[in-house]
Amino acid sequence: MSKLKKTLEKNLTELKLKYFYENHQAAAQLAAETQMPHLEFLSELVDGEVAEQNIRAFERRLSNARLPFEKSMDQFQWSHPEKINRLQIENLMRLDFINKQVNVLLIGGSGLGKSHIAISLTRQACINGYSALFTSAIEIVNYLTAARAANCLDKALKRYLKPQLLCCDEIGYLPIDKLGCDLLFQVISQRYERGSMIITSNKPFKNWTEIFHNDTAVTSAILDRLLHHSEVVIIEGKSYRMKNRNSED
Repeated sequence: MSKLKKTLEKNLTELKLKYFYENHQAAAQLAAETQMPHLEFLSELVDGEVAEQNIRAFERRLSNARLPFEKSMDQFQWSHPEKINRLQIENLMRLDFINKQVNVLLIGGSGLGKSHIAISLTRQACINGYSALFTSAIEIVNYLTAARAANCLDKALKRYLKPQLLCCDEIGYLPIDKLGCDLLFQVISQRYERGSMIITSNKPFKNWTEIFHNDTAVTSAILDRLLHHSEVVIIEGKSYRMKNRNSED
């Protein structure tokens, strides 16, 4: 191996130009055989490197988002819910709400596709270059409760404040104690007008005091911040899972 080749490959490795490293020899040989202009040869290598880096960046964002599984709206069964505004959801998939720091609240009974839509929106955000995190209300409470006990709450909060999009699934499926209410309020309060959230809940807003330890003050403060800049999606109908179970009986 020539000294020049060794130096080139060493520099490509240090710069983490994987596509360049793996393809420069074949590209150089093809350029020589076809008398390709230098700029065209270089441009093709750069295009390949950019494309590969974009793929790796998307894969990192998707991994960091911690989606429980991958879903897209192509898989959504629009005919199942009795009430759903398809145009509204398709417009949300354009992701303008993230740039405007607007929250999306998906409200409806169990088994109507709220999590499916939330996962699809989060995945679409990753595709379009946004950082995101998908979690549940109980996971947030448990994580921050443990961090508070270990005297590292401020550091732990950054986990939920840093992503451009935070998806908080299943608010209302389990009751939250007083400490949990206060911790979840900190996340919502500190993201207010700074970063978008997607919230899914099986309870209408009038029943949210049941979620938050029957504390009307905390419930009011949470709703005030979530709804100030928000788009509310109401989904009505019978559970898709129950529908399938009944059809099998």
